[in-house]
Amino acid sequence: MEIPLGIEGDYIETKKEHLFFDVKGLHHPNDRKICFLRFIPDVEGDRVRHSITYTKIYDLQHRYSIINEKYPQYSFFSQEMDMSLQCVKNQDIKKIYSPRGYLKIVISKQNLTEIENISKNLCELFIRLGYIPENMIGITGSPMIGLNTKNSDIDIILYGTQTSLQFQEQLKNIFKKNNHVRKYNLDEYRKHYEWRVGGSDILFQDFLKSEQRKLHQGKYQGIDFFIRYIKSPRDWEGDYYDYQYKNMGRISLIAEIMDSTDSIFTPCLYKIKCSKVLLSDTNINIRMDLITQINSYRGRFCEQAKDGEKVLVEGKIEKVNYRDSEFYRILLTDQTLDKMIIIN
Repeated sequence: MEIPLGIEGDYIETKKEHLFFDVKGLHHPNDRKICFLRFIPDVEGDRVRHSITYTKIYDLQHRYSIINEKYPQYSFFSQEMDMSLQCVKNQDIKKIYSPRGYLKIVISKQNLTEIENISKNLCELFIRLGYIPENMIGITGSPMIGLNTKNSDIDIILYGTQTSLQFQEQLKNIFKKNNHVRKYNLDEYRKHYEWRVGGSDILFQDFLKSEQRKLHQGKYQGIDFFIRYIKSPRDWEGDYYDYQYKNMGRISLIAEIMDSTDSIFTPCLYKIKCSKVLLSDTNINIRMDLITQINSYRGRFCEQAKDGEKVLVEGKIEKVNYRDSEFYRILLTDQTLDKMIIIN
């Protein structure tokens, strides 16, 4: 299976400013990659690469403010997505860093850093116990570009639709049988609660309903790990120009999960049946039967609910035109405003 460069999990370095962006999504315009600022040169930074000190930018709004104030050339309004995005044009890309390419480098290296050695061991464990083809797994995040710290996590990318679905099932046994791989304890879930939904009105017990069941995250030898699953290219459904999104405002509703198969992937997708609209600021009446999907590019919404469960959802509602079809989706992006809570 051939996997193109410049997709979710990859990093981009710019030619002039040596900025690092993390690529988001699978569909991109022909002349640029949609990606978000992650590391910037900063004399007061706490990370060093090639004699340049860097700072990591966490908050999404902070990323936008830096781009708008200092690097407006990496901002554009997408007519197709109906929103302002960050991007790097093809001619401004110095290098694209691939998780699979980085894992190959790590495997062949003689002198590994601590995080490289532990990440390599985890990948090899997953390959062995999860029956993953060696070329379908990679390591992303700050270690891939040499900007990690002693507190960095392990970020794993797994490629292939069936490989991912099958491995997700194997993870249940890996957690049960392997002493080095474990799920979070209650105190660790509390830390994740502050990190992932801090500033929102989501209760800890509601957060825990979904979080305790998730298999794509945990601890390995005391270090946090996260797994992102990427579908096979043949399952990406069209390209960037096949979709037209229209922001219709915000909505809060009750829905039943009809199909959560794609909830493990990035972007995640839930097929839903809307039963009641609680609140909406859109100025048009939308038939409930046309609101058929929940989507998110954020890992916190992966594995959030299962088939047959009812959820309270709050987020942006978009009209989607895909080739000859039209439907509505709820897009979850905002850490403090958006939510997806199991209510049964």
